[in-house]
Amino acid sequence: MKDLFKKTLLASGVALLLTGCGGTVDESPQTSLESQQYDLLAACTDTTELAEAAEHSCVHGELGPFENVTASPLGTVSFVDVSAPHLAYVVTLPARTSGLGWGGSVMFTPEESGEYAFLVSRKRGLRIFNGDVEVTRECRYNVPEEVCTSLRTAILADLEAGVDYRLEFEAIAERNSQFTLVIEETGHAHAE
Repeated sequence: MKDLFKKTLLASGVALLLTGCGGTVDESPQTSLESQQYDLLAACTDTTELAEAAEHSCVHGELGPFENVTASPLGTVSFVDVSAPHLAYVVTLPARTSGLGWGGSVMFTPEESGEYAFLVSRKRGLRIFNGDVEVTRECRYNVPEEVCTSLRTAILADLEAGVDYRLEFEAIAERNSQFTLVIEETGHAHAE
């Protein structure tokens, strides 16, 4: 009975503290990956091609066609392919077996060498690997709501044709463990 009283008192204290701080949902909980890898990425300065790619990708992000995929757990070989063009992938991350949160990876193999925008319906947590080497991401573009409401962020990276790239995603909050991913070549002519 004494333990039950302590647990109830502790839970009440936490609830009161969270209520005083504006609620239980925090928009910015970040894992070390999310805070270190996302926040250090500079904002894109030349946004003309990105805005065009975001506008085109938004059509797919809102109308599809959609393909549901479950990412492979982090630390395993991924056979989940997200290379088809003009497709919106609804990615579900598996729960981590060790530690908190969710994390997973998918594979992307570009048909052409060039600059690619990885547009997601969330703000944080994308890393790109070529084998064990992390690919340098050029910049981050926050998609304006007047351009698109279904995709929130674009990450830009230069990729080589025919190379299998591993895209890794992590989330600490369950609401971020499922999201939309659209990959668009930025120099590509977009037809509506």
